[in-house]
Order: sequence, then C-alpha cells, then structure tokens
Amino acid sequence: MQPERYYEYLSRNFKIPAMPYHDLISVIVCTYNQQNTIGRTLDSILMQKCRLPLEVVIGDDGSTDGTRAICSKYQELHPDIVRLMPPAPNKGFVRNYFDCLRACRGKYIADCSGDDFWIDETKLEASAYILDTNPHVGIVHTDWQKYNEQTKKLISPGKPTINDQTLLIDILSPGQRPAIHLCTALYRNEWIRRAMQEYPQFFDPETYHCEDVQTCFFLARMGDVAYIDRPTLAYSWGGESLSNPQNEEKQFHFWANVTHLSFDLSQFFHITSPRFDCFLQARIHKLLMHAFRSGKPALRAEALNMQKEMHIADNQHIRFAKLLTMPGIWPVMRRIRDLIRVHPH
Repeated sequence: MQPERYYEYLSRNFKIPAMPYHDLISVIVCTYNQQNTIGRTLDSILMQKCRLPLEVVIGDDGSTDGTRAICSKYQELHPDIVRLMPPAPNKGFVRNYFDCLRACRGKYIADCSGDDFWIDETKLEASAYILDTNPHVGIVHTDWQKYNEQTKKLISPGKPTINDQTLLIDILSPGQRPAIHLCTALYRNEWIRRAMQEYPQFFDPETYHCEDVQTCFFLARMGDVAYIDRPTLAYSWGGESLSNPQNEEKQFHFWANVTHLSFDLSQFFHITSPRFDCFLQARIHKLLMHAFRSGKPALRAEALNMQKEMHIADNQHIRFAKLLTMPGIWPVMRRIRDLIRVHPH
C-alpha cells in the first residue's frame, strides 16, 4: 500500500497499531502577541486522540500582551504535557522556531502556529502510524484549509499536485499553495537534526528569515514523503502575519529573503528546471510590484540587482514592472492607481 493511501485505509478501518508507543510527539507552538488565538491553538492540540504521548513546546517570543500569561495557565493545567520555554527578548519567528525544535524530546515533531488550529483530532495518530510503519518516510503532510478570521469560514485553497519527480522543485518554488504546509506535517526529529548539523548555513536565522522551505526540502531530499488527503489544519488569514505583513516594504524584504533561500538551495544542490526559472521570473515581478506600491527606488534597485545576480531573463511581466517604476513614469502611474481606487467605476 502506498503511503498516500493510508488515510483512506484508516478512514475505512481505523486500527491502532499493536506495538506499544514509548516515545513522544513534540508539538512546536511559536507565538507572539496572539492572546486572542493562542488558547484556540493549544486546545486543538490537546484534543488530539493519539496513542503516542505528547509534549507541547511553546516558544513565546517576548509577547507584550497577555499571550504568555495564557500559555503559563495551560502549563499549570497540563504540567506533564505543556512546556513553556523560558522568557527571552524578542528574537524573531525563525530563531524562535529552531530554538524550540532543538528543545524537542520526541522522536517525531509537529508544529502549529499560535494563530492557526488543527481541525482533525486523529491528525497525529494517522501521521504517526505512517512514520512508525514506513522507516523510509521522513515527513507526512496533509490537506488544509484557510480560515478567514473576519468571516469565520473555512475555504479550501485547492488540491495540491503531487509528483515525486518534481517534489524538490515544488518545494523550492511555492505558489499560492506550498507543496508541503509545515503546520500540517509530522516529521522525524533525528532526520532534521542531521540536516541541521550537515548544512547549518541553511538553518541560520540571521541569513534566512524562513523555517519551512529548508525543513521540507531536506526531509524530502533525505527520504520519502507521504500525503494524507484530508484537511487537518485551519490556516488563519485575513490579518497580519510573518508572511503577510501589512506593509509593502516588509513584504518586499520577506519575499526577497525567501527567494534567496530557494535560489541558494537550488544552486548548492545543482537543481535546475524551466519551471524553477519561471518561478524566479514571477518572484522578480512580484518584488518590482511591491517596490512600485511602496514608492521606494531602493527596493526597485534591490530587485534588479537580484535579477542580475540570479541571471533571470526578462519576460513581459518584468518589462512592464520595470516600465512602471521608471523615474519619470512611476509617480504618474501611482497617481492613476490612487484615482482608480477612489473612483473604481
């Protein structure tokens, strides 16, 4: 039976594996100023029906609201499960994530951000079953849904296209839907620690402000990937987050950094593909448009420098974005954009 078919089997005939569990699943929860959602996140983890014992490793990144107090209360209520990392100055999401990962004691690791929540109480059990019975599988991931914080509705982002031959390219060139959403995944602690030891440069939070691309890339490169075709995660959107800051300059720098990570991994491991070239072109266009909306020439210069360094060819979209951001045209086009916003019809 192929790993991707396990969930169908479990759904029809759910049986707990006969062998006893002796190890832990560690669940990383990174949070910052999320007092309105962190309880929802922790409740969704604690509701899991899983034969493996859990530990929940919470990294509160110097919250200034009531987030830490809520986490402390959960630790008091569940002292054998919840472990709140010691207080520390704000260090950023990625450093917080990898610090929590290094503190994990379980043989398997999952994570759930402090504004997301799980919607399947058998998520960990189903994933752990696959890892327990398939030593060649390094990571199991699942379908997921978007959760609109304003409307409180779940929306499917569409089904993924899974192809073993292009999976590494898919991970390096994410579109609207990443190839693997890390908050749906369960992966082997030993494997990711080995990757971090062998390739520490790709896990340096000072260099790359991203944790999921390299984690998924190395786990997929080291072994097989299994997929459960059922949504287990509600991914919060509609508010500000690390990957969706409500500021054009912040968005520019976030996407530029993630693009550098994908490019550097592709160069280091000699991964080439026409599809990856198209992805890089789309990213340069995206960066130029963030520069256009920000009105900052320095961002345009940075995007063009990235294009030159990565040897990315022009296409019609890049050429149009360059035209929009030419010194004589830029302010006029921004003015036209503002008028259209005020008078859309």
